[in-house]
Amino acid sequence: MSGSVTQARSGTLDELPGDLMMWVLIISELLVFGAGLAAFLGVRITDPAGFAEARSHLHPALAGINTIVLITSGFLAARALDLRLKKGRAAARLHLGAAMVLGTVFLVIKGYEYADVAGQGISTETHPLFTFYYLLTGFHAAHVVAGIAILALIAWKDAPRNIEVGTAFWHMVDLVWVLLFPVIYLLG
Repeated sequence: MSGSVTQARSGTLDELPGDLMMWVLIISELLVFGAGLAAFLGVRITDPAGFAEARSHLHPALAGINTIVLITSGFLAARALDLRLKKGRAAARLHLGAAMVLGTVFLVIKGYEYADVAGQGISTETHPLFTFYYLLTGFHAAHVVAGIAILALIAWKDAPRNIEVGTAFWHMVDLVWVLLFPVIYLLG
């Protein structure tokens, strides 16, 4: 009986796309971001009016554009594996390159937003919303930079397994932004 349970568990792990260690990294990163979002929401409960006023200094339209940029980038990265398997390296690399360009567009828009918010004299000390804003979106931006580097590596070493593992990280970056965007920019 225990042999069949072990075999069933092993079979389940074997079916997990990508690499187990990448999933360990992804889950740990999701837990860190989840804890940050939970803390944000916990502190927000103590001052909903102050958070709403502070949020008026952010740029939800730019964050919305960035959401579309990252989702599109994730789609292009996902297509890269299928293209690598069916059409070869050139098409896959083109899609990975386009995903990297969109990741860079995300960072440029985020940089503009940071510059504008800082130009208003707003820092991490201005209000708790901005402490979380800079911390969570800055940590996410660092993951975008890491993701672009991973996409560059897998475009260079474009074995299908590498593409599968690397794009799993990129999808985690997308998922985190899809969670950060409404909580930080839209939650009333």
